[in-house]
Amino acid sequence: MTDVKLVYAARDGDKTALEQIIEEHIPVAQSIAAHFFLSEDETEDLVQEGLLILCKVIGKYSVDFGANFSTFAYACMRHAMIDAVRKRRGAKYSALNNFVPIFELYKEASPDNVEDEVIRRENRKEFLLKISGKLSSLEFKAIVMSLDGLSVSDISAALGKSPKSVSNALARANIKLEKLYRKED
Repeated sequence: MTDVKLVYAARDGDKTALEQIIEEHIPVAQSIAAHFFLSEDETEDLVQEGLLILCKVIGKYSVDFGANFSTFAYACMRHAMIDAVRKRRGAKYSALNNFVPIFELYKEASPDNVEDEVIRRENRKEFLLKISGKLSSLEFKAIVMSLDGLSVSDISAALGKSPKSVSNALARANIKLEKLYRKED
């Protein structure tokens, strides 16, 4: 069945058609979500957001839009995911976004150095806040991912940018940070 026939069948209550559309678009939703700088749980939530939007757009799609259903669904899922990320990253959710449960500290650190781990995380948070205002969005994401041990190719894949643009962003970030820390000395 073509996309259009599947869409109309799903609208008419054909559960098999709906399941087929969803199955075909799970990798698409996963691909879109992978381009965001998120934890694994947040990425899974984003995929679910995309699939919910997919179900909604089945009822809204028309061949008069001039795009095939997959293109229309991709655009709708991508925009919904961008909106969801923006909403979650807003000031209202900042405390939740930066929250680290204390039991995670115990899992990562031995009982003797939990305090050191808390201090290390606080220092990292202060550092990231300090540099975030000095770097562009791409530079900031690239430098943070680099500090976390990711290679240029991993960063470029995660951000959906070419390795060259990631390398350039890292170089610009390093120059800016060097100037910033030279002023402080």
